[in-house]
Amino acid sequence: MRWGTAAAVAAAAVGAGAAVILIGRRVSERSVRPPAGPGAAATLRVHDLAAGRVSLTRAPESERPGRYALEWRGGGHAVVGEVLGTDVQTVTRRLERAEHGTLAVGTEVELTPRVHLGDPATALGLDFTGTAVEGELGLLPAWYVPGMRGTWVILVHGPGADRTQALPVLPLLHSLKLPTLTVTYRGDAGAPPPPDGLGHFGETEWQDVESAIGLALDSGAGRVVLYGWSLGATMCLLTAARSTRQASIGGLVLDSPILDWSTSVRRESVRAGIPGALAELGALAAEGRTKVDPAVFARLADGADLRVPTLLLCSPADGIAPIGAARRLAYHRPDLVSLHELPGAEHTQLWNAHPDDYAEALRRWLTPLL
Repeated sequence: MRWGTAAAVAAAAVGAGAAVILIGRRVSERSVRPPAGPGAAATLRVHDLAAGRVSLTRAPESERPGRYALEWRGGGHAVVGEVLGTDVQTVTRRLERAEHGTLAVGTEVELTPRVHLGDPATALGLDFTGTAVEGELGLLPAWYVPGMRGTWVILVHGPGADRTQALPVLPLLHSLKLPTLTVTYRGDAGAPPPPDGLGHFGETEWQDVESAIGLALDSGAGRVVLYGWSLGATMCLLTAARSTRQASIGGLVLDSPILDWSTSVRRESVRAGIPGALAELGALAAEGRTKVDPAVFARLADGADLRVPTLLLCSPADGIAPIGAARRLAYHRPDLVSLHELPGAEHTQLWNAHPDDYAEALRRWLTPLL
């Protein structure tokens, strides 16, 4: 049922006032309970296959620059690289590898950012230890990749993703001899659920990042760099502002951070096909259900509580986190914030669109901190 039709039916059934509440609550579900997996993506079809090449339905998604995964029903997974050519109906990309399932002409696929699957060993050949952070609600699974330096990097994925989101940057961090701790937080698979079953946009989850800092320090770290994606980046900002271990935080890396909370929530709903007016209702319902305070986000976005060097990795093409918020933060805190923009990249897909540029920006920013 279309959202406009659903709204009309609800209003007729229970009255306008009650319908507003019910519809707002329904729309807010995407925000307070993010769907697992890579997120919404257009369904594409394989039109042709040849050695090292695959032709896909032509769409904005299939024309994006960079490296991505093709995923299809039954656990299929392949990796595609640069665009080799286009015609009226198709886009041909380099086919780097097809590692799970059978890719065939006619297969319907989604283009996703999940180039790497598995864990640091199976995906990248990196030795790691499975460990757990002792959080407020229980044990939180984590991956530890050893390194020789006293500075650890704690990596925090965004909503709807999992620890595999951090895999693309682990080889660079490992080459810099930085120990890494890739963490989970309440509500993740294998981690304790939040008491009310809802995500709280970092307002409670940051405490799990704080617990991860404690594990790092107890395990020999001298200081940490917090590295997050999307709301994971927001959790890092909140941790840096509130942590009792602030003195041990040496820097922040924020990939596609959510700084304008209400706009991001509305945009996510609209991307899911929800009309703008209903998306606004959903944002208000999400605020009420989670008790999130937009003023807290406004303070974060102004950099009022920022105390450490911060790398902002953002894209003007981000459909969720508006680039203006990142630019304002960089403007307000030029003493601490380095803003690196990568064009044409979707939300949290900056590495995918520009892997070499992304890695070089990260390497240059990290090196003085080592």
